Amino acid sequence: MNLSPCCNVQYVARRPSAGQMQDSGTFQRASISTDDLPGPRRLELWREVYGRGIANVEIEPLSDVPFRAGVTFDQLPNVGLAAGWRTPAHYRMTKELAARGRDAIVVSVPRSGAASVTQFGKELLDGVGSASVIAPREAVTATMLTEGRFITLALSLPAIVRLAPHYSSAFGRPIPSSNAALRLLTQYVDVLQSDNVLTDGAVAQSVSDHLIDLTALALGTFGDYAEVARQRGATAARLTAVKADIVRALSRSDLSAELIATRHGISPRYVRKLFEQAGSSFSVFVLTERLTKAHRMLTNVRLRHLTIAQIAHDSGFGDLSYFNRSFRRQFGGSPSDVRNVARQSWPD
Repeated sequence: MNLSPCCNVQYVARRPSAGQMQDSGTFQRASISTDDLPGPRRLELWREVYGRGIANVEIEPLSDVPFRAGVTFDQLPNVGLAAGWRTPAHYRMTKELAARGRDAIVVSVPRSGAASVTQFGKELLDGVGSASVIAPREAVTATMLTEGRFITLALSLPAIVRLAPHYSSAFGRPIPSSNAALRLLTQYVDVLQSDNVLTDGAVAQSVSDHLIDLTALALGTFGDYAEVARQRGATAARLTAVKADIVRALSRSDLSAELIATRHGISPRYVRKLFEQAGSSFSVFVLTERLTKAHRMLTNVRLRHLTIAQIAHDSGFGDLSYFNRSFRRQFGGSPSDVRNVARQSWPD
């Protein structure tokens, strides 16, 4: 969402605070950046709009470097997600400011740069990729020591309690970057940030459930609770991450279940099982995505200089005859037919 400075301030200031989230309904997204604010009042406005209006924090830059930051907010049922970047600064939430929020567990993960989070006098981070678990309605200080990126999730406390009744044991200590559920959670968030699937209300509810499941597993849920979270959330998130990785690797001639399994630290058998449980197969998904990519390229005016053979190769097909047969079965016409139809709407 690209808003003018004026509209950015007015719109975002009306949004829920960082400790709030949708109880029900559909997905909402909004973005704010200091680059959209007037230079002379940039810090002042950021403190007002982001600090007081959204995050309930006091902001103190750490250096003479011009202060800059940008955040994208996603509001889902029972989950608020923020992802962005910041230059060095302290973000302090006092006890008074913390009392403004709703009961929510906040999990924050630095993705790059150096950061520190302290609560109850304890350091809650252990480097990039680790996570701090912030207790609700308590003072906390988060500091970006260098410019860096981060993701922060605010999750409904009642929703977490249902799966992780011993959640409070995670307070006062970092979740290490080696935690498998945390790694899967950050991968899943990366896919969500780069995709547009959340515009559907039913999908938003499902994604929210998956984020809560993965967070519960990262916090340390046990027994039947863990099994529910694994079956519902971890499996779905793993399949989403695997699919996104496949799409990024479509042009590779060596794309295989073995390659994807190695990249995700799981077995090729488990990769195939993920697709079978979803009613598909690894090979069918790869073929469909490759054909879809080829169709997009054939109809893209900016790629009209490419031959059909080049498009087939870029889409991962080593055999042009097989590409043509598969394309016709999928789309009811040859690649040449599809390109010729598209040409009629291209500018001269």
